[in-house]
Amino acid sequence: MEFADIKKNAEQKMQQSLEALKNALGRVRTGRANPALLDVVHVDYYGSMVPLSQVANLSLLDARTIGVSPWEKGLGAKIEKAIRESDLGLNPASQGDLIRVPIPAMTEERRKELTKVVRGEGENAKIAVRNLRRDANEHAKKLLKDKLISEDDDRRSQDEVQKLTDRMIAEIDKLIAAKEQDLMVI
Repeated sequence: MEFADIKKNAEQKMQQSLEALKNALGRVRTGRANPALLDVVHVDYYGSMVPLSQVANLSLLDARTIGVSPWEKGLGAKIEKAIRESDLGLNPASQGDLIRVPIPAMTEERRKELTKVVRGEGENAKIAVRNLRRDANEHAKKLLKDKLISEDDDRRSQDEVQKLTDRMIAEIDKLIAAKEQDLMVI
């Protein structure tokens, strides 16, 4: 294995950390409705728990309301119960076949609390990226010790992995800043 493989592997894993952060940030509720908020809701469907998106259509009815249209008639009550019991703090209301999920306005205190959560998620992502940098550098050191690469190659690989790490951390900072901006908009 050469340091090009080490860098490629580290880059893939760092990209996965970035995607995980994007998913985590998508679940943090802002003042606006977003069908992705309901991704964590699972519904009892014939004895097995399935994601809500697999048993209903999710749509935006307006800026503060998500519409849920069950694919089967009998699922409405189960979907309502699942949304209510999820720890999202949402209270769905049935209107015939359509379930309306209003997103309550957020208080200033809640916004600041969520900003701390977002920063914590960002810090976790940065830690993951730094751990991947450390692993890649240790792998390069091992190759140097086994005399499979030269000292120049080792230094070059460490520089490239550091540049990659800096780029990923800058991307994480950008995502965090955008989410914080999103949270503070009233």
